[in-house]
Amino acid sequence: MSTLLILIIGIPLIEIYLFIKIGSAIGTLNTIAFTIITALTGIIYARHEGFNTLKSAFPQLARDEIPIYEIITGATIAFAALLLILPGFATDLLGFLLIFPFTRKLIIAKFAKKSKTYKKTKKNIIEGQYEDLDKDLE
Repeated sequence: MSTLLILIIGIPLIEIYLFIKIGSAIGTLNTIAFTIITALTGIIYARHEGFNTLKSAFPQLARDEIPIYEIITGATIAFAALLLILPGFATDLLGFLLIFPFTRKLIIAKFAKKSKTYKKTKKNIIEGQYEDLDKDLE
């Protein structure tokens, strides 16, 4: 069975289980209020962190460097905001872990070690010249 299919089936089952358990412990209205509050808090904090990431990318762009870490961080914050908007306790927990800079750096570092394409060095750059052949055809 593919991982995607397991996620599509497993995540809603986990969320339903957590809604039932937590809802029976704290009550229906508190569960609904908690879900709405986490979504709003996540959106506000994701916006704040997104602006901070954007601000930290500008000095690198001014030095003609590609802000790889900032691009990955921005995508991670966008994914975290999506997780916080989705109703559920497990997705909220993962979303908050991705929103906070300390845990986000740990998670990105964990995935970066597995990925051989993520490097902050310029060792793999090949310089060369090119000629636009389509321009000659016109």
